[in-house]
Amino acid sequence: MSGTPTPITLNLAAPTRGARGKPPRHFVDLTPEERVEAVTALGEQPFRAKQLATHYFTHLTADPAAMTDLPMATRDKLVEDLFPRLLTPTRTLTADGGTTVKTLWHLFDDVKVESVLMRYPNRATLCVSSQAGCGMACPFCATGQLGLTRNLSTAEIVEQVRSAGRSLADGELPGGPTRLTNLVFMGMGEPLANYKAVIETVRRLVAPTPDGFGMSARNIVVSTVGLVPAIDKLIKEGIPVTLAVSMHAPDDELRDELVPINTRWSVDETLDAAHRYFEATGRRVSIEYALIRDINDHAWRADLLGEKLNARGRGWVHCNPIPLNPTPGSKWTASDPAVEREFVERLRAHGIPTTIRDTRGSDIDGACGQLAAEEEG
Repeated sequence: MSGTPTPITLNLAAPTRGARGKPPRHFVDLTPEERVEAVTALGEQPFRAKQLATHYFTHLTADPAAMTDLPMATRDKLVEDLFPRLLTPTRTLTADGGTTVKTLWHLFDDVKVESVLMRYPNRATLCVSSQAGCGMACPFCATGQLGLTRNLSTAEIVEQVRSAGRSLADGELPGGPTRLTNLVFMGMGEPLANYKAVIETVRRLVAPTPDGFGMSARNIVVSTVGLVPAIDKLIKEGIPVTLAVSMHAPDDELRDELVPINTRWSVDETLDAAHRYFEATGRRVSIEYALIRDINDHAWRADLLGEKLNARGRGWVHCNPIPLNPTPGSKWTASDPAVEREFVERLRAHGIPTTIRDTRGSDIDGACGQLAAEEEG
């Protein structure tokens, strides 16, 4: 596997669908000040905004029956106006003894997204979608082949989080009641292509209760295929989330085909931006690398990746090779385990901290986009 492979030719065209309707206004879309304005516009006292925020972000509910500290007429009116139903679960699959739960959601306009909740012994992680479909057109990715339908609103993303938090609090996953500790923007879509909604979601996640969930920014991962201007914009936010960069190839020739946005921002430009993020935040960057059999899993590519990372310094990255979770019927498949081991060993030989990513849910079409693609036919 150490020789240069035969070049591959890929069809990178992916449809972009027409925009759907705008989601209705939701309490989560509003700032604390706007929430006060909204409740007073409905004829209620300003303090009702804080009560609603406590129910939503602390008690993880938008059910008026649970809001017993509000008069019945008041709560029904407020919930009807400020908490429209944005997500409806239409299919749920479980794996790993019930500790991995994948949900297919239909949004208000019937577009489809997925989220995956994973419980581990010492943490609970939710993988959320930020777009319906994706416009990045990576050919090995189920979501990339759907094309982009539309961006999700802040509330549509946050509702995935609240629902997962409620499920954990109710003890619906094995192990008893617990709380959501980690969140990764690694579901459907390119998070930094929906920058405003994603950063507003992050603000809701880290805001202290009752104005947000009170999560640690260090437990939030924002992934990107390499939208360099957006990475630089994220630096200026001053919120120390972990940045994950989906590389999948260390050379422009192959990455142009596997990650088409690379034709705009090259491997070196992407890694330079990632290093700037590390320098500004002190947060080690995660390099994601889906290992695809006979395509990008060559030992020489591991060496090249290690050299490029080390050229920018030491101790600034952690590499996560990921055995590809193949889409049914696709020619793309995971690397041979022996090849995978050699790839990891080569990276470690360069001094790059490297951990094979846990691939949960492979028996339930674990890669985001597979259920939605199935429904789309």
